Amino acid sequence: MLSAAELLQELLDRARPLDESETIGLADARNRILAEGLTSYISVPPMDNTAMDGYAVRSHDCKLPDATLRVTQRIAAGQMGRQLHKGEAARIFTGAPVPPGADAIVMQEDTSLEGEGVTVYKVPHPGDHIRRAGEDIQPGTSVLTPGTRLKGPELGLAASIGRTEAKVFRQLRVAMFSTGDELAEPGRPLKPGQIYNSNRATLKGLLTGLGVEVVDLGVVADTRDATIKAIESAMRLADVILTTGGVSVGEEDHVKAAVEELGRIDIWKVAMKPGKPVVYGRVGDADFIGLPGNPVSAFVTFCLFARPFLLKRMGASQVLYRAYPVRAAFDWNKPGKRREFLRGHVVTGEDGAGEVRLYPNQSSGVLTSAVWADGLVDIEIGQIVIRGEWVRFIPFSELVD
Repeated sequence: MLSAAELLQELLDRARPLDESETIGLADARNRILAEGLTSYISVPPMDNTAMDGYAVRSHDCKLPDATLRVTQRIAAGQMGRQLHKGEAARIFTGAPVPPGADAIVMQEDTSLEGEGVTVYKVPHPGDHIRRAGEDIQPGTSVLTPGTRLKGPELGLAASIGRTEAKVFRQLRVAMFSTGDELAEPGRPLKPGQIYNSNRATLKGLLTGLGVEVVDLGVVADTRDATIKAIESAMRLADVILTTGGVSVGEEDHVKAAVEELGRIDIWKVAMKPGKPVVYGRVGDADFIGLPGNPVSAFVTFCLFARPFLLKRMGASQVLYRAYPVRAAFDWNKPGKRREFLRGHVVTGEDGAGEVRLYPNQSSGVLTSAVWADGLVDIEIGQIVIRGEWVRFIPFSELVD
């Protein structure tokens, strides 16, 4: 068996980034990957503007507290002010351009207005509360590089330099199906021996959030012929085939054998818990990733292995998740022969510091644990944890969407 680190590296070594691209509007570009970087041709902000509601002044006129100035103009955001002369002030609102002659903004809380005169109680300094032209972005600056995944902040940054379109890699097509005669679709009555299919909803949600084009082939019967037909269909439709179940060694596990008949298996099994049976192979031009059937195992192995693989295939430059040290609020006296990823929830300890607690039932079939938790506690092979020690924690914010 490969270690978890070895499996991840082997998958990333085999991930072939897309080379086909298209130009689309920013409104449709969420979660897409930039194929071409974006450079700004303007300054952001384009002019000096105020960061506060207050008064634009010449600091030289307010060398002492309680200076009184004559208010000669009112400048709202989007309006241009006139030249400010000696002894004058301009009423100004957040985002408005600073008028010529002014070199400081006095917050309205530090003033009082009576008639046309404003008294400045606090001595201003040149530059106070002024956002300078180009302090965010200078013309010619590369603001987003190829391989960047476009989420909310990135889309906003592109819009801030006036862009309406972006050149992105085409969407990766991922075909998915589940195996198992015991699976019933939600909304249908359960027959004896059946359970509802949660993996289909989980993976479809994860894939949709990732930004790929999902080809949902539903549930495939537990027969060799049905499995082969499903894979043959998937390999014609998609770049990557993702399945849950059927990759172990049972007599009813047909997926691995079907992939071997149609293509090849390069990787099988990983020394981790949950999720020992993980398969990678190729069928035709499509990559194949087979995940375990247990709901938590499918979720965890997707997050830790399939997601980075898919991101690299999509053309993303940042594909690896980050882990952070968190204090353990538990004892772990079960040193195992496999690396374990435990569902944990970070809370505030009695001393005000963060600490992570474990869900009481770490079974791979208890999907409630994945909803209760906000991340995974990474326990190395043979590791023992004593309450209060630091452990490695991977938040779900690094693994989902």
